[in-house]
Amino acid sequence: MLKIAVPNKGTLSENAVAMLREAGYAVRRDQKELIVSDPRNEVEFFYLRPRDIATYVGSGALDVGITGRDLLLDSRSAAGEIEALDFGASTFRFAGPIGAFTGLADLAGKRIATSYTGLVGDFLTREGVAADLIHLDGAVESAVRLGVADAVADVVETGSTLRKQGLEIFGPVILKSTAVLAATDAATPGIDTLLRRLQGVMVAHQYVLMDYDLPADLIDAAAAITPGFESPTVSPLRGGDWVAVRVMVPRDDTNLLMDRLYELGARAILVSPIHAARI
Repeated sequence: MLKIAVPNKGTLSENAVAMLREAGYAVRRDQKELIVSDPRNEVEFFYLRPRDIATYVGSGALDVGITGRDLLLDSRSAAGEIEALDFGASTFRFAGPIGAFTGLADLAGKRIATSYTGLVGDFLTREGVAADLIHLDGAVESAVRLGVADAVADVVETGSTLRKQGLEIFGPVILKSTAVLAATDAATPGIDTLLRRLQGVMVAHQYVLMDYDLPADLIDAAAAITPGFESPTVSPLRGGDWVAVRVMVPRDDTNLLMDRLYELGARAILVSPIHAARI
């Protein structure tokens, strides 16, 4: 059976479990469950601390896992990223006292507090900047005020938490992270099926099916508006002057495309969700 690591708590866990459920797998119903077997799909799930998943997968104890790109890189595990998943996005930046730093070079010889010493250390090495890294498990934004560090490196969303501590963002983006599927050997039997299922869930989240009727002489113009993955499916309607069109379109563009098609001459424009897909 394919052994899959899944985050056991937090938003990574909630989204990973929801995605696996949509992909047709049996997932845990009780947060106290640590191992869930799904013999029908020939997989076994192990619910672990998100920070430990890359280590278990990299050691070969488990075949594949869902974790954050930040956690994967920070672990310096032998596991590698197979596919980016569409949840858990975050951005890592440097921050320091207002006016104290103008760029990355100013960090040379300074103390930097972070929960991701591996990730930040590798970034600074690539950039040729030598600095002292101080590992903290959380609340790194307080490190400067408490005199533990000169600057911090952390996840930044709006920057409001940093500003409350008298800090400002500076320098380049360290990493744009997201949830990823990670494995040491992507060719391990069963991973390809898991990957296709997860990709199908992402397609279902990102696209919808659009159906509309259209005068036959406007097919080319309509196809320019809604080209689909390969091309729209076109079927003749009774009478021969009109056709029925079915096509996948990006979910976020639905109403804009409906407006454009209606202006072109399409009618009976309907939109349906996609529950599963294989592209």
